[in-house]
Amino acid sequence: MTNRMRELRAELGWSQAVLAERLEVSRQSVNAIETGKYDPSLPLAFRIAKIFGKRIEEIFSE
Repeated sequence: MTNRMRELRAELGWSQAVLAERLEVSRQSVNAIETGKYDPSLPLAFRIAKIFGKRIEEIFSE
């Protein structure tokens, strides 16, 4: 699965640590999702979408 998390995070000027804090996950989890090593759970994907003000489909794709 690919995603636009890094791009969206950069647009906001957030570090991985800032995004991780807002998502209540570790920075390592954010890194793993951004690099495609880990697919987030559905509840986490919804939180990510809400934080960026996007639909899940606008952030994640196969």
